[in-house]
Amino acid sequence: MRELSDVLLEWYDRHAREMPWRVPPVDRIAGVMPDPYVVWLSEVMLQQTTVAAVRDYHRKFTTIWPTVTDLAAAEDAQVMAEWAGLGYYARARNLLKCARAVVADHKGVFPNKYNDLLKLPGIGPYTAAAIAAIAFDQPETVVDGNVERVMARLHDIHTPLPAAKPELTEAAATLTPQNRPGDYAQAVMDLGATICTPRNPACGICPWRDPCAAREAGTAPELPKKTPKKKVPTRYGIAYVARRTDGAWLLETRPEKGLLGGMLGWPGSDWSDDPAPTPPIDADWTQLEAEARHTFTHFHLHLKIMTATVPDDATADQGTFILASDFSPAALPTVMRKVHDLAAATLRNY
Repeated sequence: MRELSDVLLEWYDRHAREMPWRVPPVDRIAGVMPDPYVVWLSEVMLQQTTVAAVRDYHRKFTTIWPTVTDLAAAEDAQVMAEWAGLGYYARARNLLKCARAVVADHKGVFPNKYNDLLKLPGIGPYTAAAIAAIAFDQPETVVDGNVERVMARLHDIHTPLPAAKPELTEAAATLTPQNRPGDYAQAVMDLGATICTPRNPACGICPWRDPCAAREAGTAPELPKKTPKKKVPTRYGIAYVARRTDGAWLLETRPEKGLLGGMLGWPGSDWSDDPAPTPPIDADWTQLEAEARHTFTHFHLHLKIMTATVPDDATADQGTFILASDFSPAALPTVMRKVHDLAAATLRNY
């Protein structure tokens, strides 16, 4: 019987998805290897984010900062602004830390071994394995959500996630080949993304159809099983949107630690069950009827929006006025942009 990895690689050679950071299999077979910087950037961006959402961001970043040295020299505020909308902003802060560590400690060259990659800021076991395999063809086992689903079905594993992770990783490790491990890692992920999908897997055209134990047992659609999630709580807050009569907006840079750390945003209250009003400037505040709603990983957020127009010489206790010519809503994280979009209409006629 042929090795499962060989069967999958043949399928991948015909059906590999095209991605800005990926070297096509025909070119890799010919000896062309991807730029480790491009691979690392894609893997950081793809954490908890979809390929569709990442494509344009990846192109933008590699255009503005073509090398890890360029990114390491970038201003924090610009990187955070370009990241806005991609979410999970700690990734952007770690992106800069890692780029600067590669330049300072490795002369701008990414290490090619798993253990050395793991020492870099923001790189965990999955990302280290993915970079080692995809960028350097090291036989590391790469396990993301797609791979977990494929392994659960291939071996008919019913242990619910997240408890099943070690079992699924062990199953994946037994299949990782010495030959073309980088292409194989991407092939399993592509298989999960395009054929072995969460709903309605296309078993009839799957290259692993015959050896798939869950297909044989009729359990594929219900795998992988997951432990029921706890109910997500709701927190509340107040956002204060003030604009001077010359058009300048009152904004603040959030503290480095915590949610949206280092990002531009509106001054506001804490996010809790009962937030205390904390207006950043003495003004005649008006509450909007609409509120901004956003969902983070562990909670829902409802923001009450207070707006005010203030004179040109107004001074604030919190935040800094930024001229309209220097401000772009695109630089705001998603929840803050939602606040802007709701408040802007009421503050246009200043």
